[in-house]
Amino acid sequence: MKNFYFLLISSLFLTSGLYAGETDYTQGLSIWFDTPNTLQGYAAWYGGRPDLWKDENKPVTAGSGHNLDASWESQSLPIGNGSLGANIMGSVEAERITFNEKTLWRGGPNTAKGADYYWNVNKQSAHLLDEIRKAFTEGDQKKAEMLTRQNFNSEVSYEADGENPFRFSSFTTMGEFYVETGLNMIGMSDYKRILSLDSAMAVVQFKKDRVAYQRNFFISYPANVMVVRFSADQSGKQNLVFSYAPNPLSTGSMVSDGNKGLVYTASLDNNGMKYVVRIQAETKGGTLSNADGKLTVKDADEVVFYITADTDYKINFDPDFKDPKTYIGVNPEETTKQWMNNAVAQGYTALFNQHYNDYATLFNRVRLNLNPAVKGVNLPTSQRLKNYRKGQPDYYLEELYYQFGRYLLIASSRPGNMPANLQGIWHNNVDGPWRVDYHNNINIQMNYWPACSTNLNECVLPLIDFIRTLVKPGEKTAQAYFGARGWTASISGNIFGFTTPLESQDMSWNFNPMAGPWLATHIWEYYDYTRDLKFLKETGYELIKSSADFAVDYLWHKPDGTYTAAPSTSPEHGPIDQGATFVHAVVREILMDAIEASKVLGVDKKERKQWEHVLANLVPYQIGRYGQLMEWSVDIDDPKDEHRHVNHLFGLHPGHTVSPVTTPELAKAAKVVLVHRGDGATGWSMGWKLNQWARLQDGNHAYTLFGNLLKNGTMDNLWDTHPPFQIDGNFGGTAGITEMLLQSHMGFIQLLPALPDAWKDGSISGICAKGNFEVDMIWENHQLKEAVVRSNAGGNCVIKYLDQTISFKTVKGRSYQIGYDAAKGLIKN
Repeated sequence: MKNFYFLLISSLFLTSGLYAGETDYTQGLSIWFDTPNTLQGYAAWYGGRPDLWKDENKPVTAGSGHNLDASWESQSLPIGNGSLGANIMGSVEAERITFNEKTLWRGGPNTAKGADYYWNVNKQSAHLLDEIRKAFTEGDQKKAEMLTRQNFNSEVSYEADGENPFRFSSFTTMGEFYVETGLNMIGMSDYKRILSLDSAMAVVQFKKDRVAYQRNFFISYPANVMVVRFSADQSGKQNLVFSYAPNPLSTGSMVSDGNKGLVYTASLDNNGMKYVVRIQAETKGGTLSNADGKLTVKDADEVVFYITADTDYKINFDPDFKDPKTYIGVNPEETTKQWMNNAVAQGYTALFNQHYNDYATLFNRVRLNLNPAVKGVNLPTSQRLKNYRKGQPDYYLEELYYQFGRYLLIASSRPGNMPANLQGIWHNNVDGPWRVDYHNNINIQMNYWPACSTNLNECVLPLIDFIRTLVKPGEKTAQAYFGARGWTASISGNIFGFTTPLESQDMSWNFNPMAGPWLATHIWEYYDYTRDLKFLKETGYELIKSSADFAVDYLWHKPDGTYTAAPSTSPEHGPIDQGATFVHAVVREILMDAIEASKVLGVDKKERKQWEHVLANLVPYQIGRYGQLMEWSVDIDDPKDEHRHVNHLFGLHPGHTVSPVTTPELAKAAKVVLVHRGDGATGWSMGWKLNQWARLQDGNHAYTLFGNLLKNGTMDNLWDTHPPFQIDGNFGGTAGITEMLLQSHMGFIQLLPALPDAWKDGSISGICAKGNFEVDMIWENHQLKEAVVRSNAGGNCVIKYLDQTISFKTVKGRSYQIGYDAAKGLIKN
């Protein structure tokens, strides 16, 4: 292959890098600002008093769209390693760093009232299903709705102040760091605050009184430590005071760890979860003192702060429902001490090299270049967005957004910890929007849409572990509410295996029994991309099988022989129904996955026969009076309804039972729905519609949704906004761009299925197709020029481009070059 976009960035970052003029970090793929944040409005640090945090940094309420800390939400730069997450604010007078560890959660079985208070919350409601279905049969919609509302919820409050003690759980911040510099903005120039996607490093640069200052920030996955370096191009210029404000809803103590270090040991007030934050400073020149919980540096040439943290949480796939400490099993004092000792022994340069090599191995797998002949001016990202909103094309910004999604997934989802949540890993409140939880009705699923297709299979493993934690609790929920085998989950989850509905009688959002099967489809998705037979046999299959069993038992086998979902609803939209299209679409998907998995492994022929029978007799998709794919079992869709959820198009995306290739009439009906719903919405919703338009193979309309997502659903730091910030839109956007360029969900690899007119020329390398194929492509003047397909598992390969199809057998480890000629069609070289 040739002409692929490639930046040899590694050599730039392996130098010593002591001052601002040495390396211009904005020359690679980077998000950057040229204006510093100020201290005004920093909720945690009014007058330098972190004790005011508890009063001033009020939680953001779910759906309020308002964040009291607006600079954090739109101007900060996120870094992370899947366990530790931080935001860099970059003011001149001080550096403020928000800080999190993924497993610091309130609630769970260790709250004051114990394990029974947490676990014994499933209502025994399965016996009411017959009565509800009888009401549907008799046309008594009100009775069916009443019985469902009253009996298919629980007593668990979703609001942090809704019960005492709060048991559902919420992800909570570990606190903030504050580094006073003794500088001010008078005479400051050449300011840049940069997030380099090529190196996963944040940088703050500026000049002040003829001195060039630089700060470097990264979080190492191999070392599990955050590294912060303050330097300048003149000696003796570092006069710093480092302090820490812990989570105010915890009790702890700060002690000195020799002259250079601080150790904060604490426990959350709500559930006693123990956590430790460990800090150490290393200086060149000057003096370092440690007093009153602060590290003070005077006249140093350079200062490196090493920071790490941990909790006592231990993941448990087989929780003891009687033991309140079933998720406790780590000593954070020991783990943090070991990480700190190892990090300090390595030093800054070795740690960065290790960090870079680990990160770049993942990030550099995929390169995207759009219209390479159109070169733009290097502008701050906020200015690029402003220009883009005015209609000015910016293909670099589009590339940047695409790769930012991949960066965020690497930074928030690595093996050994929990998956990315509603805000990834970045959060700055003791309680945040929607508890910053695992929302199972699209949000956590969308977080992982780009993982396999953009060559980040490793990042899926935390999601798989999370699903495994739901099985044993989910079996109890499945039995209590539906008398069903297998397992399921509900609308919201946490790190403590929560699978129960919440207290609300608003069933439009709180009744979501298909959350478990939807999650389980990701298990097959991971296998289908990796073709890891060992994984499927030892881990994946039982998760899929038991989820399919639940789906079968949940369905109503009607007297006419059909199966339907009663009761059901379309998440966050509309009434209780006897056959919501969304539910049927998910059931189709999980049954098809289970059937294929059993065939691959050559097992469970009897169960497979049952799955095939139910699949064949499931109520079919229906087209309504407007030509639309109906959302419910009755034709009540409103063409003026622009609701953000498009659940009934699940079969189009992320499923594969609706397609312009195999079901053109259903695809046409899905298009009617998308036209009715419009091209606006919240950020994540535009991300979903982008994927759906790509699956309809309408590249120009998909590009319209991508443009709207950037213009109306993206903040200055490229974070997605609902509002407020939630990260799923970033991941949905990245996945959608990939769907525009490559699709493989219909049993073949389709090249450039939804290429928009705007992307006249370009290339992409390293994206993946199901069957464990890796694909590079170059296109010129809207036409495929060449592609290379690498087979990582062997097997048959079917390539489709326009109306041309070729099929050939592959050998594991070999690459195959595909050309296209308008007269000759596809050619395998």
